[in-house]
Amino acid sequence: MASLVRHVTIDCADPHALASFWARALDGALGEDDNPGDEEAVVDSAGASLLFIRVPEGKSVKNRVHLDLQPQDRSRDEEVERLVALGATVVADHRTPDGKGWATLADPEGNEFCVERSKAERVATGDA
Repeated sequence: MASLVRHVTIDCADPHALASFWARALDGALGEDDNPGDEEAVVDSAGASLLFIRVPEGKSVKNRVHLDLQPQDRSRDEEVERLVALGATVVADHRTPDGKGWATLADPEGNEFCVERSKAERVATGDA
């Protein structure tokens, strides 16, 4: 049997704070024993868990791996607005006038991720 992905691990300066952002973003839950100041924190959500590990160095280059989010019960644009309200920033906007494309955002520590169209939006444009 092949291996399974248990966690996607993200290096960061403040595991609890960054995990708290991602728990809200993914409607997930922080680990019960994760507290401010801990060296690591876990977010469990519908997909693979995210593990945040404290490292001494800051982010200095573009991510080699990133998450692509697909909203389930709202549009891509509504999801971008929600995530920005939670503390994300828009890094690049690849949305097109025909409703296609995606937005690249950064979490509070600068890790890039993308927000794609929802399944309903893809179906509406024949891209399901």
